[in-house]
Amino acid sequence: MERDRVRPEQVRMLLERARRPSTDEPEVPPAHVIARTCQKLWLCP
Repeated sequence: MERDRVRPEQVRMLLERARRPSTDEPEVPPAHVIARTCQKLWLCP
């Protein structure tokens, strides 16, 4: 950690954030992202 210049509290914060899912971030991507992917795969007109 010292070589990478990472402090233990930063690592702890990242681990805690990964353990508990955030309610702010949607689990399903926005509709425009789904539509763009769908069009790239020729699944949507």
